[in-house]
Amino acid sequence: MKICNDGSITFSGRIFSSTDLDEIKDITETFNALSRNEIAGTVCECIGWFRPNGKYKQRECYEFLTLLEQQGLIQLPAVKRTKPKGSRTHIIKTKSGEQREPVEGQINDFAPVTLSAIASKDELQLWKELVDRYHYLGFKVPFGAHLRYFLHITVGGRKTVAGCLQFSSPAWRISCRDKWIGWNDDVRCRNLQYIINNSRFLVLPWIKIKNLASRALSIALNNIAYDWEKRYGLRPVLVETMVDPSRYKGTCYKASNWIELGMTVGRGRMDRKNERKGHSPKLVYVYPLCHDFRKLLTGC
Repeated sequence: MKICNDGSITFSGRIFSSTDLDEIKDITETFNALSRNEIAGTVCECIGWFRPNGKYKQRECYEFLTLLEQQGLIQLPAVKRTKPKGSRTHIIKTKSGEQREPVEGQINDFAPVTLSAIASKDELQLWKELVDRYHYLGFKVPFGAHLRYFLHITVGGRKTVAGCLQFSSPAWRISCRDKWIGWNDDVRCRNLQYIINNSRFLVLPWIKIKNLASRALSIALNNIAYDWEKRYGLRPVLVETMVDPSRYKGTCYKASNWIELGMTVGRGRMDRKNERKGHSPKLVYVYPLCHDFRKLLTGC
C-alpha cells in the first residue's frame, strides 16, 4: 500500500482517490454490524472493484481494509473467530488418500500423462487431503486467485492420480525477480497481477517415474495462461515459483527450462512491511509464457 501526497492510496494495482476512501469509511461506519467479509463485498460493489471476469476482488479488498484499519483510517468490526487462533484447516483423512504400492517404470509406460483442473467438491476434498498429507508445507488456503490440478498417469489402462499442482497469486515483492524484470514500485503494483505463482507441486511419494515431474510442468505451462484467462479474464505472462534448497534441488524446473534468478531473503511471500522473520530463503525460478513478457510487465 502506497499513500500519495494528494491523499490517494495505491494498492494491488488500483489508485483509490480521496473520494473512494471517504466512501469506504462511510460504508464501514454504516454497516458495522456486518462481518469483515461482508463489508469487503459491499465495498467492492460500491466502488466497482471487480476482476476482469466480473467477480468481486473480495480477498484483496479484505486485506486493503485491514491495512487501512492498521493506519487508523477506518474502524472495522471485530474478527469473528470460528476456530482457535493458529489452528490449521481441518482436512478429513480418507482411504482414497492413503499410501499405495509403489508405481515404477519409464514415463512412456504410463502414457498418456495429463492434467485436469479440479472441477467438483469431491475432487477438491481429495486434492486438499493429498497435499496436506504428502506436501511438506501441507494445505493452506491460498491468497487471492488460484487454480488447482490433478496430475494423471495411466496404470493398467486406468487413469490414476499421480500428483497435485496449484497456481495462485504471486509474491508481493521478491528483490531478485523485480530487479530482473526491471520494475519500480509503481509499475510492480500496477502489473503484478500478470504474474502467477506455482505455489504447490506434488508428485505422490509412491510414484517413482523418472521425468514425470518435468513432463507435468511442461503440460501445465502449455495450458495455464489459457485456463487462468478463462477463469479470471486476465492472461498471465510469467510464472514464478520458490524452491527450498535444503529439501530440493529444483531439478524438474531446470529440466523444464525455468530460469533461476537467485534467493529470497526469507521474509515470506506476502510480507509487505519486512516484519515476518524466520522463513528460510528460497531459490526463485521463473518461466515466461510469451516472448514479450518484459515489455508487457514494464509497460515499455
